[in-house]
This record gives sequence, structure tokens and C-alpha cells, in this order.
Amino acid sequence: MSELTSDYDKAGFNGSLPFGKKPALLIVDVCRAYVDPDCPLYAGPSARTALANNIRLREAAHARGIPVVFTAVEYLPDGVDGGLFFRKVPALRHFVKGHEMAEFLPELTPEDADILVTKQYPSAFFGTSLAPLLTSIGVDSVLITGYSTSGCVRASTLDALCHGFVPFVVEDACADRAEGPHTSNLFDMQAKYAEVLTTDDALGLLSGV
Repeated sequence: MSELTSDYDKAGFNGSLPFGKKPALLIVDVCRAYVDPDCPLYAGPSARTALANNIRLREAAHARGIPVVFTAVEYLPDGVDGGLFFRKVPALRHFVKGHEMAEFLPELTPEDADILVTKQYPSAFFGTSLAPLLTSIGVDSVLITGYSTSGCVRASTLDALCHGFVPFVVEDACADRAEGPHTSNLFDMQAKYAEVLTTDDALGLLSGV
């Protein structure tokens, strides 16, 4: 245990939350923009590893009949529906409707049985029907993956907690453009908002559902 983790433990952080009986898999913004090195939004060398782990998790969820939710970001041509977020991050122009970078990847595209949520802000829950949808089908916990760790994954994790869904962030199924933000945000989410685990651990949990 690191000195920092020990300090957080002594201060009363790093409690634990139980994995539920009715989980869902939430795949956040896994699209071309984050795995293409030519895109300014590229999520770094670990993006492809995260993609491969997302494929494994989606396959396991399908095999168990566990709901799978994909998010996609889409804006009007002038980005007016993105408000201050679109103004703050000009690179979001890559998510204007019809832009090739916003496309899902051939290896991981929503299927008929999957749920697709379109969003304009970082969280998968903000301004969308995701929370009532999950509630209506009895979901109690959410495995969260995708891009980027410090952005939309973190925002979705915090909102999952606030809406009463236990968040489990799959660290090697997420990626960020730099290792520092990726690692520090995983640390902070584990300390305050979520359980952080590996893909192998997540697959083990799914096998017990």
C-alpha cells in the first residue's frame, strides 16, 4: 500500500460498495476519435488495449443477458446544443453530426439488443433518459468503461453514484491522452465515488451474475 493510499484510508476514504444483482455495462464514447492518432482527441497508446477489453466485456455481458449501454456524442452543426462545453473544448467539433471521427468502430458497434444514449455533455446521465431507463429495468450497479478517464468516464461515474447506481470503473477498459490524468482520476474515483477494478476482475463478477 502506498503512503498516499494509507493516508486516504486513515482519513476515512476508500470505503467499499457491493456489486449488485442486476448490473449493466456502460460503454462511454468508444468511437474513432479516441483511437485514431490523427485526431486531436486521441486517447493515447492504451486506447487500443481499452478497446480490446471493451469487446471482451460486451461479449460477456451479452452471454449473460446483461444490459449494454453505448453512449455517443452528437452536436448540431454550430454546436449550440453543446452550450458552454462545446465552447470550452473546440475539439468537440469532431462530434458534429456526420463527422467521421464520431463513428463507432467496426470491432465495437451497438447491436440491436444494445441501448444507445446520445449526449451533448460529459456525463452519460446529464440531459439524457439513462437514469430512468436503468431504474425501469431494475439495474443496481454499472460497470463503466470508455474514453476519456478524466472526462466523460469520470463525469458518468459521479452521476451514476448520485443516481443510486453503484459504479465499478474498469481501469484497463478506459484510456486518456496522458497517463497522469488517467491514473490520478482512477485514484480519486476509488477513494470517493466508485470501485476501480481490472477487466479480468469485472469478467469474474459478470460470471457470477
